[in-house]
Amino acid sequence: MRKALMLCACRLQFFVPIAVLLLIGAAPAHAQRNEFQFNDAHFHLTNNVQEGPNIRDFLNMMGSKAGRVALFGVPLHQVWSYRIDGDRRPTYYLHTDAPLYYYSFTDAWIAMAYKSLAREQQARLDAMITSFNPSDMYAADHIRRVLETFPGVFTGIGEFTIHKEFVSAKISGQVTSLEDPALDRILDFAAEVGLIVLIHNDIDVPFAKEGTEPAYLHQIRGLFARHPNVTIIWAHMGLGRLVRPRKSHFADIEAILRNPNFNHVYFDISWDERRPWQI
Repeated sequence: MRKALMLCACRLQFFVPIAVLLLIGAAPAHAQRNEFQFNDAHFHLTNNVQEGPNIRDFLNMMGSKAGRVALFGVPLHQVWSYRIDGDRRPTYYLHTDAPLYYYSFTDAWIAMAYKSLAREQQARLDAMITSFNPSDMYAADHIRRVLETFPGVFTGIGEFTIHKEFVSAKISGQVTSLEDPALDRILDFAAEVGLIVLIHNDIDVPFAKEGTEPAYLHQIRGLFARHPNVTIIWAHMGLGRLVRPRKSHFADIEAILRNPNFNHVYFDISWDERRPWQI
């Protein structure tokens, strides 16, 4: 069976864990010697209001355990509406009914933090572009401009969101979909320039009933099939806070891993290994 990209120390019985995750290029010599416990394919340096640890403090957190980490911000900024929340300052999308919007400065913030590091520190991080609207046909052009403005900084795009419980409906403007031509244009561009794609898309709707096909499984398999030349990481194995694994979930994931037409598709497991839907 193909190997799945693993996050931290999480394991599933049918997955074959890999010792080192390489997002692009060559790993530092110490990573090649497997001195670290894991490499992390999913870390947000900022939250929904663009706050987070200093990048050097984060490197200290990585310490001698995390060898290499995919690093990105959160592209969706939470509005603080005084009319709705008064002095109660929301810092998370579930803290308020106010909308979210795409915060395009996130990419520059991540790039400048990355560029402030010494070369040996940069070698442990894979910066990702994420602050674009995937329903916008101009999104691919934004990604190209980011690459041209910050040459040599970014490895891929993501984590960006298509369908996510409670989030998609809060985003100002048009809701995107897995069948949106704008998304296809983004992935076509990623294939053209060799960017890895980390995509968040819930496999199902919250509180789904057993016995029915997951709402977005067919569409995301279609996306994988349309873009065989892009390395795609499906974030969280399609699960979320309120999107729980059905009885068939692991079988559905295993079918993708076993399908030779999906050799370019990987997963990260970035939830608690005991109850991944309750984080």
